[in-house]
Amino acid sequence: MDKIQKTLDLIEPVKQRFSEKARKHLDNLTKPRGSLGRLEDFAAVVVAITEDLSPALNKKVVFTFAGDHGVTEEGVSAFPKEVTPQMVYNFIRGGAAINVIARHVGADVVVVDVGVDHDFEDMEGLVIRKVVKGTANMLKGPAMTREEAVRSVEAGILLAEEYADKGYNIFGTGEMGIGNTTPSSAIVSVFSGKSVSELTGRGTGVDDETYKRKIRVIEGSVALNSPDPEDPLDVLSKVGGAEIGAIAGLILGAAYLRIPVVIDGFISTAGALIAYKLKPEVKGYMFSAHKSMEKGHETMLDIIGIKPFVDLSMRLGEGTGAALGIGLIEAGIKIYNEMATFEDASVSKEAE
Repeated sequence: MDKIQKTLDLIEPVKQRFSEKARKHLDNLTKPRGSLGRLEDFAAVVVAITEDLSPALNKKVVFTFAGDHGVTEEGVSAFPKEVTPQMVYNFIRGGAAINVIARHVGADVVVVDVGVDHDFEDMEGLVIRKVVKGTANMLKGPAMTREEAVRSVEAGILLAEEYADKGYNIFGTGEMGIGNTTPSSAIVSVFSGKSVSELTGRGTGVDDETYKRKIRVIEGSVALNSPDPEDPLDVLSKVGGAEIGAIAGLILGAAYLRIPVVIDGFISTAGALIAYKLKPEVKGYMFSAHKSMEKGHETMLDIIGIKPFVDLSMRLGEGTGAALGIGLIEAGIKIYNEMATFEDASVSKEAE
């Protein structure tokens, strides 16, 4: 817990004077003022986060955190939990959607075993930070102990520090874990006070019977464990997951290190919500890449107060949306850095 508290103490609000300086530069580029919309916003925010008037995003990484969930015993997913380690091997081989999209935007993929119920051998591209071998069944008791929840968050903070030291200057979040829309729906229900049925989607595409069972399982888990919405670590430990905690930690670490972090979809935003509840100032360091098809995602984003870039009807996870988001942010930065000013191009400015 000392690691988390020290990190929280180091997080400062983003300094808006840097954003204002970036806006003045953007307004002097050869275009009508504000005509590139959110691409200009992205550049201004990155300048404010990094406190660098000439920012570069030359080392990009998406972290795909993997973890299993004991609640899959209740039949809440269309796939068995054995798919989690199988997909980890697929990531390592470079054959998954996240690998394809990351290659497209020039980002590295780092797979992190923080809670898979499988013992992996050492492999290039896999980082083992195992906190649990799958969470416990939250319908029968807490998903994790408080200590395990703390360790999962600390794992994410330590990864942020490690990869900042390696020179990476933008992070993306992703995850893999069969059943993990179930704890994510529980988390947003606890923090929002809305009903589980309002916030629970079909995850991997379950049928009607499984969907109804999933809602009952989440309702039962929240009722049994009574997570305290005023204590984010209590919520994480009782109805969360190790990969969700690690995502929260990565975001906290990125914020104190002044590194922009791009949030993927529903499960990643559950981690972002934990981070936000621990330290609201992290909002200024986060980008939401896309709006997930999962029902509760919009509520999560509304609580944090961030707006997704696009709605592509995606619901895969892995960090796929985050990788696309990194590409859009990089486009904004290239506009900021490479586009000619009116003076450079000898173009007349608009009338004042």
